[in-house]
Amino acid sequence: MRAYSQDLRDRVLRALERGDRPAEIARRFEVSRVWVYQVRERWQQEGNRSSLRIGGHRRSCLAGMEAQVRAWIEAEVDLTLAEICSRLSQEAGIQIKVPALWHQLDKWNLTLKKNPARQRARSSRRSDGAISVARKPTSA
Repeated sequence: MRAYSQDLRDRVLRALERGDRPAEIARRFEVSRVWVYQVRERWQQEGNRSSLRIGGHRRSCLAGMEAQVRAWIEAEVDLTLAEICSRLSQEAGIQIKVPALWHQLDKWNLTLKKNPARQRARSSRRSDGAISVARKPTSA
């Protein structure tokens, strides 16, 4: 989606300065009435006639917290993502949801692995099962 042109914004603001009603302006320029109100409000509050940037990169709120989060995970191996979120909220005042935290940890190549004592119950090799089936004696 693209922003409306600067020319259209200027025409809407000129019409508002003349005293035209937002509903009339919206009909004349084929835009929504809400958009006319938004343009007017942005002009009155910020003095800005241009549109906001669309898209682009947003810096993570955890950008400076990597060392701290790594230290928490090294200190407590069984720390969950929800617990890390609550710690970030309490200690740093950062509100973040679990999926966003997981995404940032993935960017840092930081995984939450359990200790080796709790591995899978079966062997990870499937070939053992196939060999044992092949060695069973056949009844004649």
